[in-house]
Amino acid sequence: MSALATRGVYLSAMSAANGLGRDWTDVSANLFAGDKRGLMQRQLLQDGRSVPVGQLSFDLEALPPALELWESRNNRLVYHCLQPLMQGVNAAKEKFGTQRVGVIVGTSTSGISQSEMALSVRKATGKMPDGFDIARQELGDASAFVAAACGVNGPFFGISTACTSGAKALASAARLIEAGICDAVIAGGVDTLCGLTLNGFSVLDSISPERCNPFSVNRSGINIGEGGALFLVTREEAEIRLAGYGESADGHHLSAPDPEGTGAKAAIHAALAMAGINAGDISYLNLHGTATRLNDAMEAGVTHSIFGSDLACSSTKAMTGHMLGAAGSNEAAFVAMALMRGEAPPHIWDGEADPALPCIHLADQLGERVADRYMMSCSYAFGGNNAALILARA
Repeated sequence: MSALATRGVYLSAMSAANGLGRDWTDVSANLFAGDKRGLMQRQLLQDGRSVPVGQLSFDLEALPPALELWESRNNRLVYHCLQPLMQGVNAAKEKFGTQRVGVIVGTSTSGISQSEMALSVRKATGKMPDGFDIARQELGDASAFVAAACGVNGPFFGISTACTSGAKALASAARLIEAGICDAVIAGGVDTLCGLTLNGFSVLDSISPERCNPFSVNRSGINIGEGGALFLVTREEAEIRLAGYGESADGHHLSAPDPEGTGAKAAIHAALAMAGINAGDISYLNLHGTATRLNDAMEAGVTHSIFGSDLACSSTKAMTGHMLGAAGSNEAAFVAMALMRGEAPPHIWDGEADPALPCIHLADQLGERVADRYMMSCSYAFGGNNAALILARA
């Protein structure tokens, strides 16, 4: 059995904000209610189409004056998600020292929206706006910002592996603790909407014109969303334990998954082995569930081959949109919420199963009860990058 399974790494503080709500309480309540309002807003693409987006329903407050040089919408969301962790972070600084507290934040957008606005100003005026700093667009900016905002001096770095970024941040945090480099790590993922991402996926012909429809015979693509979820990862015992993780990179294709799911299977099996459990010990699986033709086909095959057709599964993206670099961390938060309630988040779709897909049990009824011991979240990204997390009740 792995050191992680025997010694324990815990999520001692947690936060989440996305199209479902501004904080953990709101997000949890709306998630289990199957609330669809998070995908009711629409944005106009450059090709003239109006598509649903998983946009925050609240305004993000400006950064404090001492941090205004870090200004970007992405960092505003980072700061918002950081606040519920601050009591725990301050306690960790006091107990372990600032140099023993690390930061790992996954993102795919960082401050790109800030650069988009700056380029619009440059086009109109011939110069970039005062105060614009290209560093806000760097993919490590969010982690550097958290380190500055929290006053910690441990290792800090960003992860940008597309849709697995937020999940891999948690795995990396556990490794820093297991290696004895840190005693506490602020980890998760944050991504905000920007034109580059929306129009980029449109060019790939991947965006659905209506609410995404995971695993349906009528599925036609993804919706893009925004959100953030951060965790304080420590050895301090807490209600939720990070029991195992698995990662792989199969490099099958730049944007298409390996149809056989070889890398996805490897990540799942690695997570199970690290947790010291069998597939039958998992009571709920949060699916990546993008509602694209190829991803859903691969994932249904992988899920059926490992877990059979009875495990309660759901994709939550029809309520939040695909949060890209923040998807893995937000969906880990959803799994933590499910553990706390002993209930599966509902799978929102049209109920029309694709007969070409292997049978899996989509938990599409509200209030489906599940055992609250071990649950898993899987994320699959461009480039064949795969991640699986197992959370457990302590």
